[in-house]
Order: sequence, then C-alpha cells, then structure tokens
Amino acid sequence: MRRFKTRQVTFAPHGHILTNVGVWTPDSRWIVHDCRSDAAGSVFDSDRIERVDVETLRVDTLYRARHGAACGVVTCHPHRDEIVFIHGPEHPDASWSYGASRRRGVVLAIGSEHPETLDARDLTPPFTRGALRGGSHVHTWSADGTWIAFTYEDQYLVEQSARSSQSPAPACETNQRLVGVACPSSPVVVPRTHPRNHDGRCQSMMVIAANDSPQPGSHELLRADSDAWIGTRGYVSVTGKRIDKAIAFQGRVPTASGDWIDEVFVVDLPTTLDAPDPARGDWTSRRLPPAPGCQQRRLTWTEETRYPGLQGPRHWLRSTPDGEQVLFLRRDGDGIVQLHGVRPSDGQTRRITRNASDIESAFTVSPCGRWVAHGWRGGPAVTDLETGETTAIADGESHEFPMRPEACVWSPDGRKIAYVRPVRGEHGIWNQIFVSECQSNKPKSTVASLVLRAFKLGGYGTQEVI
Repeated sequence: MRRFKTRQVTFAPHGHILTNVGVWTPDSRWIVHDCRSDAAGSVFDSDRIERVDVETLRVDTLYRARHGAACGVVTCHPHRDEIVFIHGPEHPDASWSYGASRRRGVVLAIGSEHPETLDARDLTPPFTRGALRGGSHVHTWSADGTWIAFTYEDQYLVEQSARSSQSPAPACETNQRLVGVACPSSPVVVPRTHPRNHDGRCQSMMVIAANDSPQPGSHELLRADSDAWIGTRGYVSVTGKRIDKAIAFQGRVPTASGDWIDEVFVVDLPTTLDAPDPARGDWTSRRLPPAPGCQQRRLTWTEETRYPGLQGPRHWLRSTPDGEQVLFLRRDGDGIVQLHGVRPSDGQTRRITRNASDIESAFTVSPCGRWVAHGWRGGPAVTDLETGETTAIADGESHEFPMRPEACVWSPDGRKIAYVRPVRGEHGIWNQIFVSECQSNKPKSTVASLVLRAFKLGGYGTQEVI
C-alpha cells in the first residue's frame, strides 16, 4: 500500500522555481513560485509571481513586474494572505542593473496589484535610521508573522571599495553577505538624494557583525547566509530562560591552516529591535552595525574532522518547531553527506542519518517536528529524526531527470511535500512542481501511520492529523 501519492501540479512550458521554505499558503492549498527560466534559478529573469492550487491545478498570476524589473524568491506569511519576494530595479540600465546589492523586498497582499516596499534604501551619507544601503534577499517571516529575516549586501561598500582601488583613499571594509531583520515598528522615509533611494514600510537593520579578518577558533566570522528562525517560540537556554526569537545561520570562518569553512552560528535577538543611530561612528568606512542587544555565537567546531565545515548541496539551516535542534548537512568520515543536528542552547551535536548515499537537496522539517523532507536517490524522501531512518516516498515511477536540489518543502498541515523536477515536454525541458501527499492508509507500519502517531503524541490539532 502506498505511503505517499505523488502528482505533478504544474504543466506550463516555462520555468517554475520554489523557494527553500515558506512556499505554501497557510491553508496548505496553494503553492507560490516564480518563473525563472534556468533550472537552478541562477538567472533572475522572472517577470511574475504565480500560485498553483494543488487540488484543481488552477494557476493564478499574483503579481507581474513592470518597467523591465524582475521578481522572484517568494514566501508566504504564516497566518495571513500575504507574500514577500525579491523585486529587481525598475528601468534597469548600465549604471544600475539587477544585483545582490541592488534589489529590495516587497510585501503583497494576495488580491492586490501593488506591493509595498519592505526595506527602505538610502545610499547617500549621512544615511537614514532604519534604512539599508543595499539589497535584501530570501525573506522569511518569523513563526508569529511579526518580523522578517533576510540576507543583505551593501551597495555603498561596493562603491566605496571601487573608489578605494582607484585612489589613495583609505581602504574600507569589503561588502559581505550578512543577515538582517525588518520590523514593522514604523515606516522609513528617506531623502531623494540618490535616484535609487526609496522608502520602506519597516525598520530594517543588521542583527550580526562580521569581520574582514576573523580570528581562527573564535566566534568571529567573515560573512553569513542561509539563515532560519529557531523554533515556533524560539528556544530555551541552558539557564532555563526562553529566548523568544533567535536565528541560526551559516557563518564563514577561517581555519588555522588558512582555509575557509562554514559553521553553524546563532544570534539571540532582544524582545525589541531598534535600528542603530546612523550618526554613530564613521559609517563611510564600515558595514552597518548590528542592532543593540543582538548576541551571536558559534555553535559548531568541525575544523579537526576529516571533512571540516558544512558540506553537501546548498542548503539553509532549519530548526525543529520546539527549537531543540538546528539541522544542517555535512560529510561523514566516508565523504557521504548526512543530516546532523546541534542544540542552540549548548552546542551539543549529533549525527542523525547513516545513509549509504548522499542527501541531495535543501530540506524542511514537518510541523510535528518528527520528520525531515529532502532529496535522496534522485527523488523526495523523509528522515525520521528519532531513528535517523530515511525512506524514499516517490511512487516508484521512472523519471528522466532527478528532482532539483533547491527545495523540498512541507505544507503547514503536515500532509504534503512540494518539490521541483525537470520534465521534458513538447516545448522543451522545464522545471515543474510536484506534490507528494501522505495517505492515511493501513497497514499501520507505513510512514503515514507513523506521522499520524507522531501528531497525536505531540498534541497537535485535528487539522494537522494525517
């Protein structure tokens, strides 16, 4: 008897790209996506955001970009009919085209044609409190839907570095990817002193600090990315204090031998985030400082292992709903990519899987906290966090191409997993979205029945029971 039923839910002859998390609407009925043309989504050329109804296969266009802009990397609000996504520059030209430091986040209420810009931008000193100096990327809401985390790159430092390389001016810090948070405390209005300045609906700020020359074996880092909110209500520290909001992320650090590796970090956030005063210090030669009260620390220390650092497919850290574990990928002693976990409270790590072949994609955790969905052996699979056992869940049908490694995303009701696989059709090979849905069939030894039991034991509501 089948454990999961898998269906293709998009068929149009164009690209379909899923973000690594948050692609399901709160009712688990629709999947949001963009339409980038290349399989990996590396070319940012989607002109619209769509959603597909997984029951009827109806496709709606939620937003269409104008004036030469592109849009993509869309995620859903956990409770409301809102989405947030990257928006490229309108009227791009040789002096200002799409790039990591020249994009912005926008929030759209489903049904509206006009998104609100999330993060303000001010590119001219003395700068504006709560505004960024560059571009934001991969926006995700906290579990309560109040704050939005993002990665960030600084256009002002890009320009300063270019000037410094051509003149005897003092060298400035280099642009490095960082992690920030947008808070809806008040709108930010910036002066029109630069043609690419714009207002934003939220106060936006960095929450971590970086160093161009971090010390080996320390809590310092060069850059940060691949972030994830920890828990639905944060986590409990070793002293028993609940940290209501915290973010795990990958930080790049040096080794004693001069190599660079990525390790797991955590930043604990204060209950209230306030953007730093732009008048503080010499902002013409350094990065945006983090908001007061943010406390970052390194959780993993893998330099002395055979395969140091996080490794495997590009992936974003994920947390269990209770905040007890932050999950990541790295190679075992035989070079096989396995799932690992680390406790944000004390840094205790454990290896979860012992598979004979690599985990092949980014991953997400089920709402009950028992299961992880990811790619394995060319198709979707689930791993039991209690036993470490990995089970393939595809229907056994043969496919010409393996699933894409960028996303494998549980639905909020815990019943469905969305992923992308290239499909050959009459008009070429295009990424199409597939859904594997857990079936509540007997016998009770199936994965579906185990997930059902996990939901019951966890005390989750009937809307989440499979």
